[in-house]
Amino acid sequence: MARDERDYYEILGVPRDASQSDIQRAYRQLARRNHPDVNKNPGAEERFKEITEAYDVLSDPSKRKRYDQFGHQWRQVPEDFETAGAGFRQRAGAGAGGPWGGGVRVEDFTEGGGFDFEDLFGSFFGGRGGRGAGFGGGFGGGRGYARGGFGRGPVPGADSEVEFPLTVEEAYHGGHHRVTLQTPEGDQRTLDVNIPAGVTDGQRIRLAGQGSPGTDGGPPGDLYLNIRIAPHPRYRVDGRDIVSTLPVAPWEAALGAKVPVQTPGGTVQLNVPAGSSCGRRLRLRGRGLPNPRGQPGDFYAEVRIMVPTSLSPAERDLFEQLARTSTFNPREGT
Repeated sequence: MARDERDYYEILGVPRDASQSDIQRAYRQLARRNHPDVNKNPGAEERFKEITEAYDVLSDPSKRKRYDQFGHQWRQVPEDFETAGAGFRQRAGAGAGGPWGGGVRVEDFTEGGGFDFEDLFGSFFGGRGGRGAGFGGGFGGGRGYARGGFGRGPVPGADSEVEFPLTVEEAYHGGHHRVTLQTPEGDQRTLDVNIPAGVTDGQRIRLAGQGSPGTDGGPPGDLYLNIRIAPHPRYRVDGRDIVSTLPVAPWEAALGAKVPVQTPGGTVQLNVPAGSSCGRRLRLRGRGLPNPRGQPGDFYAEVRIMVPTSLSPAERDLFEQLARTSTFNPREGT
């Protein structure tokens, strides 16, 4: 299929209901990959022309609307076609040629639609913004790469994404961190970034203008830090909640006790209720990961009853006395 007959949505790899940001993102990635100054493979330049032409149309709401209705015949349709009168609208789909089954004949613009033939074609071929005279304005004569033409011009850089590991404590407190990046040219680049307190696993932090550089004066892309909270020997993170194991002695679990609990925000004294069994969760409200936009997470201490691995003679006597006098049966009812 010829280049100017290919579906623009297919060229950019986006669906027909794609948002403007989706279209821009797809263009930036494809343009960076296929720019002739970057990609020396045969066919890259032709592919780049295809991409920029598709972006020029789909990024302009007026052009996109006409393209969606008339396919590649959209160039023959003026911007105000919807107010041109019933004569044009009734005939607009009569011809063949668009991917949606409709087409436009040039003669339709002059029969009762209120258009001036000479003015119409003056606007297409050289009459708008000095884009070139004759057919060069629309098909290769003097437009830049950046917005739908076939000459060299500014191309924005591609967005980049890197995984950024943090400890639970670093995610809790936030602060300044240093990021070292590998450039496409093999060099290293170091950035100082400020991580906000309370970031969560999977959250993305955007660093505007820190992505791949643009070409021919185009703006750089953005850099996204994909936050990954590393496994921790003491804490487990669930969203903004933090869970930790709380070791307690048998008598603390049975009688109750006030014990210290270490959290990312510091040590807190926690009341263990009498009769606490293994697995019981004790909550410290608001002691999880901070939330700059709302409620912070909670900290949960899971009770784990620990017994001594070796007993002194006095301890053994006490446990034996307890075994003789206690009527408690932990297996009752199981």
